[in-house]
Amino acid sequence: MVARLSRLDRFLPLWIAAAMGVGLGLGRLFPGLNQTLNRVAVHGTSLPIAIGLLLMMYPVLAKVRYAEVGRIAADHRMMAASLALNWVVGPAVMFALAWLLLPDQPAYRTGVILVGLARCIAMVLIWTDLADGDREMAAVLVALNAVFQVLAYAALGVFYLNVLPRWLGLRTESLSVSMGTIAATVAVFLGIPLVAGFATRTLGERRRGRAWYEKSFLPKIGPVALYGLLFTVVVLFALQATRLPPSRPVWPASHCRCWRTSPSCGRAGSPSAGACTCPTGAPSLSLSLPPATTSSWPSPWPSACSGSLPARPWPGW
Repeated sequence: MVARLSRLDRFLPLWIAAAMGVGLGLGRLFPGLNQTLNRVAVHGTSLPIAIGLLLMMYPVLAKVRYAEVGRIAADHRMMAASLALNWVVGPAVMFALAWLLLPDQPAYRTGVILVGLARCIAMVLIWTDLADGDREMAAVLVALNAVFQVLAYAALGVFYLNVLPRWLGLRTESLSVSMGTIAATVAVFLGIPLVAGFATRTLGERRRGRAWYEKSFLPKIGPVALYGLLFTVVVLFALQATRLPPSRPVWPASHCRCWRTSPSCGRAGSPSAGACTCPTGAPSLSLSLPPATTSSWPSPWPSACSGSLPARPWPGW
């Protein structure tokens, strides 16, 4: 199996570590790089990150045999199991872990709970492809959970941050998130590569046949997904480089980001409570497509923003 992997695939952990180092180096070498990369955004996401995400997902979705999707979708037991694991078991486990391990850390606790409500999209497709798994099943489950995320994320967020803690006599937190924002994010970052992948396979097979498409065309575009992954890692760490000095822990810095859209942002060391956007999915090496949400808990950042800031979608780290 190892011999069948390309050099790029075989040493992927090494390339990812190198990309992290390059990103941190670029961010520290050019302190203004953060502002430059964030100057143009797609639904609140830096344009370079958006491009990297689309490059990651397109080749994998171009490999899906869409004619078989109907067969996969007809497996109602698998659909029900996926929804139960993702939207009942997962959030409940993360809620329990958050309160057991972080009872006196409301900022981190809230972030962990929100992570439990976020379904990964981009990296699910990448790892399925690397493992030579069932791409059709992965595509169907990703689409199913993306739709469910649009419908259920806000309600479940309120339930796990406000309703359930109140029932258990625990501290409650507030959550502000727009269903329209979630839908727009999913439409852009899943819809575009999905449509592109479907169109590519349909037109390619119609003009040159399946044999040419799968044996000649797909091997040529396959590495683009991993190049997109490495590019995205570089950009993400370059964006956070100035916020990650050696004396500051890496996980909290990559977990919450304060949107400086107001002159009322607190100065360094400010203990004020603020609205901090959480790119859910932060602690793991997985790029997901949930929305960033604003909440009323104190920011763990030394520079906290005060005031009410709008929720923004950020397919986050």
